Amino acid sequence: MKVLIPSPLLSYTKQREVDASGTTIAELLADLERQYPGLRFRVIDEQDKMRGHMRFFVNSVQVFDITHALHPADSVQIVQALSGG
Repeated sequence: MKVLIPSPLLSYTKQREVDASGTTIAELLADLERQYPGLRFRVIDEQDKMRGHMRFFVNSVQVFDITHALHPADSVQIVQALSGG
């Protein structure tokens, strides 16, 4: 499936859109980690939780759990939230 990568993670993938597979967000991230070592730690913390500044969207709907089921035709977007004032 296609995964849209945020600009801060392009140093890992060198491209904005990559292919990865998995039946859950967790499996998708494992495949991304296999292809792009170090990427998973930037979006998932030591307790296997999504980092507070990262957002995941599946088919334009935000998901909050790495056990969220995926289908081969899904589109996944990883977004880094901005903060400041």
